Formats: sequence, structure tokens, C-alpha cells
Amino acid sequence: MRSFRIGRLFGIPIELDLTFLLVLPLFAYLIGTTLAEYASLVNEVLRPTNLVEVSALAGEPTVALVVGLVAAVGLFVGVTLHELGHSLVAMRYGFPISSIKLWLFGGVAQLSEMPDDWKQELNIAVAGPVVSILLGVVSYAAFTAVQPGGTAVAALRFLLAYLAVVNVALAIFNMLPGFPMDGGRVLRALLARKRSYARATQIAAEVGKLFAIGLGLFSLFGGGGLFLIAIAFFIYIGASSEAQRTVMAAAFDGVMVRDIMTPAADLETVSPDASVADLLGQMFTERHTGYPVVEDGRPVGVVTLGDAQSVKEVERDAYRIEEVMSREIEFAAPDTSAMDALEQMQETDVGRLLVMDDGELVGLLSRTDLMTALEIIKQGGAVSRSGESLGTAFGQTD
Repeated sequence: MRSFRIGRLFGIPIELDLTFLLVLPLFAYLIGTTLAEYASLVNEVLRPTNLVEVSALAGEPTVALVVGLVAAVGLFVGVTLHELGHSLVAMRYGFPISSIKLWLFGGVAQLSEMPDDWKQELNIAVAGPVVSILLGVVSYAAFTAVQPGGTAVAALRFLLAYLAVVNVALAIFNMLPGFPMDGGRVLRALLARKRSYARATQIAAEVGKLFAIGLGLFSLFGGGGLFLIAIAFFIYIGASSEAQRTVMAAAFDGVMVRDIMTPAADLETVSPDASVADLLGQMFTERHTGYPVVEDGRPVGVVTLGDAQSVKEVERDAYRIEEVMSREIEFAAPDTSAMDALEQMQETDVGRLLVMDDGELVGLLSRTDLMTALEIIKQGGAVSRSGESLGTAFGQTD
């Protein structure tokens, strides 16, 4: 388990990734052991207003570590509220939020479905930075309201000033055009006003990748540190994967599982009583690497080449398919969209879906089927059941 739930906000599960448990104490330690430096940096940003009392924080290691921990927790509370801003606006438009997850690089609101209306995406994207700005303003107002005092007051003033600066910085950084960050999503929304959603995503993704390369080079040669390099890598990968997903969604628009599955009439199956040796022979003859396992006309499992290879060669005549097959079967209906089927495969980490209709096996859909269909569609060579060319999704221009 890579994450666990710690509670809910407005019905949205809040989850902590395991990487968060590593980065939180690290941040707390870094802030606590360099508290005077952080206080001086905050002062530089806040000049010429009331300043944090750096001298009052020096020489108190226990206080410094406690302040570091509270500051680190406050940072991630701000990140959570930032993501909550995105989530509440998305929910207002009818998009469910599966969770808000805190991890190594901050937080992410996991929408179960992405908007394809540019105004909705624009409003969802800017909601997070707006919340961060508001948090910064409130923290700064509280900082100016607290008058200088002893060590405890100095620590409180530092925390308020730190949260003011860091929340505003979070908003500014997120609004940079590093798709899939907020600024990149704003850019895509604005581009989508006069372009197809797929084309707008491709442009925003290219801008995001250029931004990631620039950030990485700056971090490498300008002393930005490994953390910024890691963020640059994350942005580049995120931009690439988001672009690929959107392109695939556009290509599969209107395509159903029934359009690209292998129908039952052409589907080869195996019996659970057959030996693993016979299975490998059938795989070699038919050039298949996976089969539905059917007993009395009913699917009872799926067996793959990997399952067969798990049995030692000298034992393959003795082992039955039912002993090595997977009984955890993923199903799809014929009228499931191809994109939903692909996402189901990705979420469940399977390579095949058995297609069932009223309890009857009517076909099989594999990743290979989907990828082959995608390549044909991108070349303009596929037609949906309605007769419209699906390749036109890629032929639109600016």
C-alpha cells in the first residue's frame, strides 16, 4: 500500500503517500536547523514591514525544531487547502473527486473525470492559486497584528510570516506554464477556446516540457538543487503522459469495445484441465500469449505466457492450467468506451478484458487490440460504427 487515508474534508478522502512520510520530517529538520536563515529570508521578502526577530530565535535548538515541525506541517496544510480549492470548484461542476493525495512534491486532487469545457477547466485551475493567495494574505494580516515579544511570540510571528510567504510563492510557482501544473492547465483552457481540446493539450504539453527543461538546466547550473531537478523531471513526464492520454481520448471518441474486440466466434480459449505443456504448444501454434479459461461455456480465469513460464519445464506436463491461471478476471461490456476500457486496464494492471453481455462471453479486448486500433485511427484509416472518420481528431489545425 503506497498511501493511506487520514480523514475527509467536504466528503473528499485525504490520503498520505508513503513519500510524504519521508519528506515531512526532512522539511521539519531543514527548517528547524536553519531557522535563522529562513527568518532572514522571510525578512528580505517582507521588507520594509514589521520583521521577524531573528535574534530571539537564535540559540534555542528545541524551540527551533518544534517551529520547524509546525512550519512543515503548515506548509502541507496550505497545499491541502490549495488542492481543496480545485476540488470544490470541480465538484460544483459535477466532477467527483476520488481523493486529495499529499506526496513528495506536494499534493494532487484526483478528479475522476477531466472537464472538456475550457471555462470549467480555467475556473478549476485558478481556484487553487486563489486559495493560496488568500491564505498568504490572512497569514500576513495575522503576522502584522501580533506585536513583537519573547521567544514564543517570535516563533509565532516567524510561523505566520513564513506561511504568508510560502503560500504566495506556492500560488506564483503553480501559475507558471509548466503543464500539468495549474498555469499549464490555464494555458490549455485559453488555447481550447479556438482549438480542439486535443490540439490545445499538445501545445500546452510542449510548452510544459520546454519549461521543465529550462527549470532543470537552471537547477543544474544555477544551484537550484536536486529537488528542483526532480520537480522538472516530474513536470516533463506529467506533460508527456497528459498529452498522450488526451490524444488517445480524442482518437477513441465514439469507439466502443465491441468495435475493436476479438469476437467470441474468432476467440481461442483453453480448458482448465489442459496441461501447461499443451498450453505452451497452443501458444506457439497460434502465436497468442494469453487465453480466457472456459469451463462449461463459462469463463473461470485468464492464463498468460508468464503464468506458464512460472512452472519448471520438467513439471509442465503434470501441472494443469487451473493451477497457474489467474482467477481475478476483469470484465467489460460491449458498449463500454474504448478509453474507459484502457483506463480500466491501467488501473487494474491487466492486459486483457473479457467482454460479457448478459452473462455470456462475447469477446476479448487486449492492450494490443487498443494500441493497434489507435495507430490505425491516427493514420485516418478507421471508421466508427456511425461511419465518421475518427482520424479527423488529429487533422484539425489551429
